[in-house]
Amino acid sequence: MNQFLLVALGGASGAMLRYSMFLLIGANHLFPWATLGINIAGSFAIGLVWGMFGQADWFHQWGRLLIVVGILGGFTTFSTFSIEVLTLIQNNRLIAALAYIFASIATCLVAVWLGQRLGQMTLSY
Repeated sequence: MNQFLLVALGGASGAMLRYSMFLLIGANHLFPWATLGINIAGSFAIGLVWGMFGQADWFHQWGRLLIVVGILGGFTTFSTFSIEVLTLIQNNRLIAALAYIFASIATCLVAVWLGQRLGQMTLSY
């Protein structure tokens, strides 16, 4: 139960941070600068946190759940994707990393398109 509480507290904090950053950067209908900035900041943050605390006991006991899964997960899941790709590359699994990148982008684009179409079809009935 404590694990869920850590993730929930971190997730709420990360979501509020994401919204604050979106307000700070502002909406731009020509290019999603806020989302790009959030994804870059989240990826940098997860790399920094992993690099600084990845070997610490407290990090594996509770810090990863609070900071990585919670705060950064609420801020942007792109940071998780980024660290997973980097880990595959660092473990000399370049083909797996490239497959993960391609599969993630291609299947998520198809999934969002299918979801949008299904949503539109549902509303038309």
